[in-house]
Amino acid sequence: MATGRGRMLQPRWLGLLALRGPIPSGSEAWVGAGAAPGCPWASGFRMGPGIRFATNYTTVRQYARCGQHYEKSSCNYFVSLDGMPSEVLLKILSYLDAVSLLCTGCVNRRFYHLSNDNFIWIRIYSTAFSPKRSNWKMNSVEETAMSVSFLSVEEKEAGYWKKEYIAKQIRSVKATLAQILKPVSPYTGLPVKTKEALRISGLSWAIILREKSGKEYVLQHVDLSFNDTSVTVVWYGKTWPHLATLSTLDLCGMTPVFMDRYKPPVKNGPRWHSLIAKYNLSHLPESAMIGCDRLVRIFCLNPGLLVGLWKNEEELAFVMANLHFHHLVERSTLGSATLPYELPPHSPFLDDSPEYGLSGYQLHVDMHGGGVFYLCGTFRNLFSRKGEGYIEDGYVKVIVINFKNNREHLPLIGKVGLVWRTNAFDGFIERCPILDVTLLDEKRKPFWCFSSPVCMRPVTCPSDGPTFLGHTYYVDYKDEVGKVHAELVWIEETEEYFIVSLVLYLSVAKINYWFGTNY
Repeated sequence: MATGRGRMLQPRWLGLLALRGPIPSGSEAWVGAGAAPGCPWASGFRMGPGIRFATNYTTVRQYARCGQHYEKSSCNYFVSLDGMPSEVLLKILSYLDAVSLLCTGCVNRRFYHLSNDNFIWIRIYSTAFSPKRSNWKMNSVEETAMSVSFLSVEEKEAGYWKKEYIAKQIRSVKATLAQILKPVSPYTGLPVKTKEALRISGLSWAIILREKSGKEYVLQHVDLSFNDTSVTVVWYGKTWPHLATLSTLDLCGMTPVFMDRYKPPVKNGPRWHSLIAKYNLSHLPESAMIGCDRLVRIFCLNPGLLVGLWKNEEELAFVMANLHFHHLVERSTLGSATLPYELPPHSPFLDDSPEYGLSGYQLHVDMHGGGVFYLCGTFRNLFSRKGEGYIEDGYVKVIVINFKNNREHLPLIGKVGLVWRTNAFDGFIERCPILDVTLLDEKRKPFWCFSSPVCMRPVTCPSDGPTFLGHTYYVDYKDEVGKVHAELVWIEETEEYFIVSLVLYLSVAKINYWFGTNY
């Protein structure tokens, strides 16, 4: 009877041993850990769709010496892991953690259904979210709830407790991040602990390059640098797809499905994708080019994306994304793979004195390039009167630095430009910095925030006002909220730039939406 049972279980048992490696052919001796010397199955199995057994006489004798019954046959005998009964596989899967279970579910259809088993996931759920008490006991209400949960396992559809576990993990992470992001800086109006929130969430960024044929390339960021109010994320490598074949580029935030603030995220584990922005790469217009050096040309695509192309080959050299801290964690974690995160609906708060225009605004400006800072300034008590000269062409004019007031002019530190690097080369593109703007309203709430590369272009026509002994440049930026216009002068004697004019133009539509007014 025992011998018969051994014959029936032998194929299943050999299938389990298939995970150890290849079976040598011929008469060589095999010795493996956990088996007697000369035992042929100690380390001699090969992964694959099936396990092939040699049928020569020497191998049969080795099996016989180890007490195994092996029948000599002229045909090959195959045993696969997929052929194992579901009960055995479920027992194996019950030892896996949540991350490994999700990865196992991607193998094939059968493993997907097995990895959704409610009995496995309710064990994981109850372990992770069990009531923690110092006396190691649950009260009667908790005990009843847990028993009802276990009794109702079979009544739930497959995967129910997996969804419950993931949903509760997400809620827990959201609550933790919201608590971290509560303290706000009085200077920028942004969360003080944004960097800590990014670290705890395990957040990284990726670009998805999509060809016209539909093929996709997912590339995780190679480098990043933190600024006062933004983060600059860079991608470069040696195996870029051909630019002519690409249609779009998706910028996404990636976070681990399961997060633990006390442990680093599992490398190559399952991750959520949150779409931040989508860009068209089918043709890069010449108007988008903002600078070049002897190796690369750089193009700016709103919002905040910089694409570098090799001059000789017209192929991708690097991609740089400039992400402002305002709602960065939410945009990078709470969107889906196809839809970006939507800001909560804004409730307008009425302006106490709309007849006087705008007042009490605060501006924080950073200018940097590749980890080098050129300007960091805060301007308070900005205002704009409601009258002629301040509202024109659908914009309200706010003067930050007056062209005619020399005392307001500000110097820039260093040689202004953009530092770029790749695996093989690096370089510096002059007069192409990155501009970060954070404008707060009179209630110290972020009204307009952006981070974008800009270009300093030479002025062809001199402006009305004082003349300077040096070359004059201007910087322009525009989006749906407003415009920025700045004028700079290069002083040859001191070899430095001075900002001699800085003006904001705020959209009247944005102001009316924000305050419920009717300018």
